[in-house]
Amino acid sequence: MNSRAAPSRSAARSGRDVPVALYQQVKDHVLQKIGNGSLTAGARVPSEQELVQEFGVARMTVNRALRELAEQGVIVRVAGVGSFVAEEKPQSTLLRIANIGEEITQRGHDHRFELISMRRASASPEVAAALDLAVGASVFHLQGVHFENEVPVQLEDRYVNPRLVPDFMEQDFSAVQPSVYLVRNVQYDQIEHVVDAILPTAEQAHWLQMAADQPCLMLTRRTWLRGVPITWVHCVHPGMRYRLGSRFRTDPVHGG
Repeated sequence: MNSRAAPSRSAARSGRDVPVALYQQVKDHVLQKIGNGSLTAGARVPSEQELVQEFGVARMTVNRALRELAEQGVIVRVAGVGSFVAEEKPQSTLLRIANIGEEITQRGHDHRFELISMRRASASPEVAAALDLAVGASVFHLQGVHFENEVPVQLEDRYVNPRLVPDFMEQDFSAVQPSVYLVRNVQYDQIEHVVDAILPTAEQAHWLQMAADQPCLMLTRRTWLRGVPITWVHCVHPGMRYRLGSRFRTDPVHGG
């Protein structure tokens, strides 16, 4: 958590000793406590009233400081309960098909998948293009939410080619995740990952329990077998709760 440490209030002044804005002083105070370990992940942050009394400033000043810390992912504000130091954002890989349930349990947290809907649908022009099908062709469409310690961290919106996975609709996805079933039972020889920053739709914001003006990361994945698309899935993550990235080894090379 030391990466969140901020300079002291005196150090935050410029060479001309320009006073630091009052709300920034409150932010720096909270950041310093996180940086020096006085406040650890999950710890309760002093309330607005406590900070108002400590700094002798207006409540709206403290509210702005805490709001900005929440927008930066440093703290989590729970209505009617208080503010808490945020856990470090979990990270999912981009180099392979990640098992989000396994990643969550490896962190010592509880994973749960909630199925929203699963149906046979007619391929829209966009879906048809992604799966190399005729517009209106039959496809399988599944939506569900992945939870980490009962907090939604991924909305899964998946289309599956019935030609390659004819038994998809017969599976019990309360017992096995859709991606796990596909990896175990369907061969693939090509993967495509694309990541976009988006604002959620009203429906996405509802299922992810977030405000519609907060950004999301959307990982779009397609898989193929011998040139035939198998599945096309959008995995939408609240940006303040999740990140995507990879680290890998390469053979030594010359140059930069």
